[in-house]
Amino acid sequence: MNQPKRYLITAALPYANGQKHIGHLAGAYLPADIYVRYLKAQKRDVVFVCGSDEHGTAIPIQATKEGTTPRAIIDKYHPLMEQNFKDLGIAFDIYHRTSDPLHHETAQAFFTQLNNQGDLEIKESEQYFDEEANSFLADRYIKGTCPNCGFDSAYGDQCERCGKSLSPDELINPVSTLSGKTPVKKNTRHWYLPLNRHEDFLRNWILKDHAQDWRSTVLGQCKSWIDGGLQPRAVTRDLDWGVKVPLPDAAGKVLYVWFDAPIGYISATKQWSLNTGKDWKPYWEDKDTKLVHFIGKDNIVFHCIIFPVMLKLHGNILPENVPANEFMNLEGDKMSTSRNWKLDMQDYITDFIQKENGGSQMADVLRYYLTQIAPETKDSEFTWKGFQDANNSELVSIFGNFVNRTFVLMHKLCQGKVPAYHTAVADELDTEVIAQIKQTAEKVSQLLEEYRFREALFEVINLARTGNQYMQKKEPWILVKSLTEKPELQKQIDNCLHICLQLTANLAILIHPFLPFTAAKMCHMMKVVDKMLDWENAGSMKLLSTGYTLRAPELLFRKIEDSEIMEQIEKLNAASLKKEEGSQSAAAAEQPAITVKPEIVFDDFAKIDLKVGKIVAAEKVEKADKLLKLSVDLGFETRTIVSGIAMHFKPEDIVGKQVTVVTNLAPRKMRGIESNGMILMAEDNGKLHFINPETDINPGSGVS
Repeated sequence: MNQPKRYLITAALPYANGQKHIGHLAGAYLPADIYVRYLKAQKRDVVFVCGSDEHGTAIPIQATKEGTTPRAIIDKYHPLMEQNFKDLGIAFDIYHRTSDPLHHETAQAFFTQLNNQGDLEIKESEQYFDEEANSFLADRYIKGTCPNCGFDSAYGDQCERCGKSLSPDELINPVSTLSGKTPVKKNTRHWYLPLNRHEDFLRNWILKDHAQDWRSTVLGQCKSWIDGGLQPRAVTRDLDWGVKVPLPDAAGKVLYVWFDAPIGYISATKQWSLNTGKDWKPYWEDKDTKLVHFIGKDNIVFHCIIFPVMLKLHGNILPENVPANEFMNLEGDKMSTSRNWKLDMQDYITDFIQKENGGSQMADVLRYYLTQIAPETKDSEFTWKGFQDANNSELVSIFGNFVNRTFVLMHKLCQGKVPAYHTAVADELDTEVIAQIKQTAEKVSQLLEEYRFREALFEVINLARTGNQYMQKKEPWILVKSLTEKPELQKQIDNCLHICLQLTANLAILIHPFLPFTAAKMCHMMKVVDKMLDWENAGSMKLLSTGYTLRAPELLFRKIEDSEIMEQIEKLNAASLKKEEGSQSAAAAEQPAITVKPEIVFDDFAKIDLKVGKIVAAEKVEKADKLLKLSVDLGFETRTIVSGIAMHFKPEDIVGKQVTVVTNLAPRKMRGIESNGMILMAEDNGKLHFINPETDINPGSGVS
């Protein structure tokens, strides 16, 4: 395939309703930044766009929580997110915002064109309406009892307790969150994008044209959506916050956020055009432009199915690739803002960058670890111990150690200057290392072109490892001891350090897309300008001129102490526990003393398999104050069950207790431990009690 004339790279627009955590960073922004830095080092024409997504119900809901206005919310979080990205080395060409008038104009013009072309259809439907607030209710403005688990504060789109996706019509006893009153059904009219008309196009474009180059997880999700049959999707909604629908008969309606947000890529490119004086149109209209969307897997349907249909109808180019990442978990559990189980970018910046002199190096440490564990093909996990090991065992002990040793020995054995390379005394090992430098540059380039960032980073670190091994075999510090008797050994010392210095310069080029602050520091030590980082120089052995004086070595990375890691783990657990206790207190205050769940039929109850078990072992779960790991004898087998009862029982006090167990509950991982069942408990005035038989009976006995 011929190299495209230009590139347009997008990273998913983050909601401006709160701080973003490192899972967001690893999913869309860091891989996009690595790719863009590589393309720019290749001197390719590339524009990298992003911006804050400032519409949708998430914004006014957050405003209600904070007792302020939607405008105040976006004005608070937009600059915070923009600065967070800068602090972590994410170098957008433009970071725009969808509240900007330019975006409103662009989104309205986009809608108008599709509507005028007959590509949208109008439908009437009944939706919930709050008569007191005189407003139609978006899904998140409706609460009620979950029909699945009985939780009486489920939202109209999802139950926060059991996680089931819902529609407002499924809620039992729905109420408006605006007034607390029961809403009524009222007719409303909306514009829809009839995706069903475009199934053949999508099937051919995605499942045939891109069957070989898109990630299998992306292809699989797209195939599932298409095979399930696509339905018309509303592009407008009744809301007072968002881009107004530009029609005279659409008062009180705005563009649905899923429709207006991706158009933000176009409006951001327009703003970049205004800032630079360059033409934005070729980046969206010329087929010789390569468009790549970097997203998380929860955005696949929008960027691979819905937005491409919109772009096709509007006359724009289509994405060449959508390298969506899976999710990143944290210390054995899913990252969750609602449960405070997360590491916000700002918290990392505060604790590891702003507290240190030259703390930008710690930004690179986070970039390194997140790339090393990037969830490219499956969910991955961030652990503080893994973060520490990646820094201490690889960045400090391999990469930083090689660069430091090279500079120290160059100053000690070569008067601080780049020594000459003497071909006459070069040996096989010298030749092998020189060849590996060139091979690594080619391999890293190929992997980056294929969005395989983890593997590319491994190759760079492996080259530093090769440098350490080479130096260890050459032992110039030993050779120097024999110079008086054998002055010809100086040429061997020169060759060793010449190769090590050229390898160091190559490391700066190859590591730059991943660790930009580190590459800049290495350039400073080598007294070279940033132009040396151009990719055309990768693999060269003439990056540093013979006789050129270099600066004294500076440590690239520092060791991270155990105490720092323990502090972060304790901070994480404390924040999560505080949030959970606050949620429980709020729930207790809202709910009556006794709640009755929705009525079920006998067949529903009959699906539950209850058996008597005996606890044969119990221990606390590490880093989890509320969890106990139990071994429960069920007669036919002994199972591991994780139960949140550690605040009520000591492990040693419950061994031998008989319990009632739900044995056919789907397994669930908690803090990295798979729990296979649930212990039934009764709660009385805040105290938990086991539900067990009055007399000892055999484990495995059925309960009916």
